[in-house]
Amino acid sequence: MQPPPDDHLVEVGRTFRAHGVKGDVAMMLITDRVERLQPGSRLCVGSTWLTVATARDAGTRWLVHFEGVDDRTVAERHANQPVLAEPLADRGEGLYVDELVGARVVGVDGTAHGTCVAVVDNPAHDLLELADGSLVPVVFVVSAVDGVVTIDPPEGLFDLD
Repeated sequence: MQPPPDDHLVEVGRTFRAHGVKGDVAMMLITDRVERLQPGSRLCVGSTWLTVATARDAGTRWLVHFEGVDDRTVAERHANQPVLAEPLADRGEGLYVDELVGARVVGVDGTAHGTCVAVVDNPAHDLLELADGSLVPVVFVVSAVDGVVTIDPPEGLFDLD
C-alpha cells in the first residue's frame, strides 16, 4: 500500500463499482476537464496511484481501465474511492473549488460575508457554503483572486432566517 496522497492534489472524480470481468471501473468525473482520463494520465484512486489505459464515455459516467487492473477482483479493490490528481498547469478560466474553499467572501460593496467552507453540488448552480451556513449561488461570484471571493448578491439574500 502506498502512502496517502499529498495535500496539494485536487479531487477530480469518484469511482463506483467494477464493470465487467476485465478490470474496468465505473467512474464519475466532477470536472469538465476530460483530458484527466487520457491514456497515460496518472490518478490517485483512494491511496493508490494508477495509470489510465483506456476510458470511454458511458453516459453519466466513464468506464476506465487502469494499467495492471486486469480482472474484476482487482477492480473491486478500487471501487467507491475518491479520485485525486495533480493540479493542471493550465487551469483555464473559471472557478475552482480549491481556490474557493477557505477564501474570504465579500460583497462588491465591501461587506464581509465570512469564509467559504465548502462548494455544494446543486443541479441549478453550485453553491458556496459559508461558515455561518449561508448558501450563495456561484452565479453571484464576480471574481476569485488571491483568497478573496467577490460576490454581487441580490438584495435580501442574507436576510433569510
